[in-house]
Amino acid sequence: MLNIELTRFKVKKGKSKVVDEWLSFLNDNMNETLLTLEAEKMYVETIFREVLNGDEYLYWYSVQGVGGQEVEDSESFIDKKHLEYWEECIDKKFKAVDLKTEVVMIPNQIRKHMN
Repeated sequence: MLNIELTRFKVKKGKSKVVDEWLSFLNDNMNETLLTLEAEKMYVETIFREVLNGDEYLYWYSVQGVGGQEVEDSESFIDKKHLEYWEECIDKKFKAVDLKTEVVMIPNQIRKHMN
């Protein structure tokens, strides 16, 4: 069973430079970041960024197996820093929007490795 999501989160006003820092942190520490995904059973995680009508949004696309560790339970410095950035940058007054999954195209030879 796979959980496939695409969710939109609004960035707090004035936090674009911190978002730049956040995304650079993840990219600059990619090897360590990828290690955190294993415990979460996160097979794919991608962050998109958009400015629309003057508001900034981050979109999380993920393909995750069931029973993985929650990021909040991680002891990794990557996850702890990631959650600090989250708290500073994500506008909790804006309800996150989960886009509806309509079609999933994952070839069987790849899907069989996603347990």
